[in-house]
Amino acid sequence: MPPSSDTSSEHRRGFLIRVIQTVHAGIGATLAFVVGGAVVAPSFSRREKLWLPAGSLPQLVDGVPTAVTLRIARSDGASETVDRRVVYLVKDGEALQALDSTCTHLGCRTRFNPESRQIECPCHGGIYDTNGNVVSGPPPSPLARVPVRVEHGRILVQV
Repeated sequence: MPPSSDTSSEHRRGFLIRVIQTVHAGIGATLAFVVGGAVVAPSFSRREKLWLPAGSLPQLVDGVPTAVTLRIARSDGASETVDRRVVYLVKDGEALQALDSTCTHLGCRTRFNPESRQIECPCHGGIYDTNGNVVSGPPPSPLARVPVRVEHGRILVQV
């Protein structure tokens, strides 16, 4: 018995529907891949670590945090973005450390008080010692340590 024309047209119609759905799925997958890659790819790229000059070793006084402002220029497409970051350089004999000046409580900028010989946060009264350890107040952790090295008497800080 030959298939009826209704059955063959239904098969053709079903086949064309599946072809159109497959084309739509392919377009959607390609679009998702391109847009998703553009959104997610920057988070997978490695940011180059910079070693910036922060002063010279003879300029530092033992046990006294010295605030240094680092200028970080980053290329952002057609323009250049300039960030400023303040770190404390602390020399203790032969040892040298760099501390981030950002309070670990709510991100306020701290300052060194030479009278009390402590690093203070003006926002909520957080107090750190000259090694960045919490003395009192709300900060949950010590000041962040920043990688530092000395080359030919010059201090370099990694950002």
